[in-house]
Amino acid sequence: MENDLQHLPKFKPSVLGKTRLLLVCLFLPFFLLSQNADPSLPNAAGPNTLDYITVAKIYIEGHKRTKTDIILRELDFKIGDTIHLDHLSQRLRENELNIMNTGLFTAARMNFKEWEGATNKVGLNIEVKEDWYVFPFPIVELADRNFNVWWRDFGHSLKRLNLGVRFYHTNFSGRRDWLKAVLQFGFTQKYELIYTLPSFNKKQTVGLNFNLLHTREKEIGYTTFENKLQFQRNDNEVLFKRFRIGAGLSYRPKLDQFHELNLTYRSHQIHESVRQELNPDFFLNGLRQRYFSINYQYSVDKRDIRPYPMNGFFISGNITKNGLGLNGDIQSLDVSAAIQQYFSIGKKWSIALAAKGKTGLQRGQQPYYTSRALGYFDDYIRGYEFYVIDGLDFVYHKQALRFKIFDKKYFWGKYMKLESFKTMPVKAFLVAHNELGYVNNPFYKKNNPLSNEALWGAGLGLDVVIYYNKVINLEYSRNHLGEQGFFLHWSFSF
Repeated sequence: MENDLQHLPKFKPSVLGKTRLLLVCLFLPFFLLSQNADPSLPNAAGPNTLDYITVAKIYIEGHKRTKTDIILRELDFKIGDTIHLDHLSQRLRENELNIMNTGLFTAARMNFKEWEGATNKVGLNIEVKEDWYVFPFPIVELADRNFNVWWRDFGHSLKRLNLGVRFYHTNFSGRRDWLKAVLQFGFTQKYELIYTLPSFNKKQTVGLNFNLLHTREKEIGYTTFENKLQFQRNDNEVLFKRFRIGAGLSYRPKLDQFHELNLTYRSHQIHESVRQELNPDFFLNGLRQRYFSINYQYSVDKRDIRPYPMNGFFISGNITKNGLGLNGDIQSLDVSAAIQQYFSIGKKWSIALAAKGKTGLQRGQQPYYTSRALGYFDDYIRGYEFYVIDGLDFVYHKQALRFKIFDKKYFWGKYMKLESFKTMPVKAFLVAHNELGYVNNPFYKKNNPLSNEALWGAGLGLDVVIYYNKVINLEYSRNHLGEQGFFLHWSFSF
């Protein structure tokens, strides 16, 4: 940490070349580490040696809705394959995690149902416990970026809530297909439909997705001042309308490799008062913004437990072209890359490292509305939860040292009617964080001092993992301005 802090005053790039150099410096060590992070294991050998078992049969129990072939798709072996006895225990554990990483089950266990001693032919039994897939519940959510902003900046006002109904089905047809429907009122009127089917061909490698969104908002974040969003509300007029429709294809040639290609049409419209009185650069030109965008993403995911990894790595690259020449509302070309690396040190200690960067290849001025960098969604530096830092390029690097202090399962028995939730595993970790970041903002830096500045945040936290895929982060963080406070984050996967 001391070496990082000593270099902070020199970390003041102001041009694209330096930003790209910093991206290379951050990502190169991760890339080199990842080359040895997951050594391949032998999967086959001569069938006449008893050093190997041969998978003769595969049995599956406990799945009522999920199709059998969806579970078999997650295995790195098939009937007829051989596995070396030295690697057998590890391979079975890895495949249990592969099944759990689908998000469809609360438990997965593999054991032997048959073992023919003379030939080492075995019958493997996979026992799963299906998760609860249907989540219809009322919407009571914050209209603000995060809990901390709502609590401090807006006095935890109940008027700043969105109300409505949200429906999730995470296994709609039993093929791991995901459906989301939203009917929302309040600060933001929102109607949304999303459907994702991971695969529809025989090899289970090609999937599709569809999404539709329409919103009507009487409040708008129209500019950034001192790195905080400024809002305007009009109870009598709709200030901002959004419409989005898109579709895409996915390709998964291997268990841990993913390609996605998406085409989206967007139409945005603001009230005349927003442009005339609040921010003439909101769309740069006019009151409407209409454009097509195409996005491609490639990722490799070798994390052992995706909601809260202990080992492995994740790498992704993304390229997005907004504006395909059909109109002049917006023209941008953005490239981003991210990497995460995880190491276990003994049974209780682990290290998490992450880095991400994005750069705009078309260097002309972009509309204020599309010039977002840090402080939105999952891209943030701890200690800066109350701020947003807009810009054309950004990069950050995160380090975390974690120590497991609690690991226990609770059995609710008759008190829990839903079978999926009767057993509740809970894990807790003490975490020390250290994070660095930088945003290059060539167009909207005025009155925003955190742009084009080195950012540093550090702190201590408690991470609680419930039911495998629900994570709550309680943190005390401090930033380079000397500001400090308690912050709450969460991630609930459905």
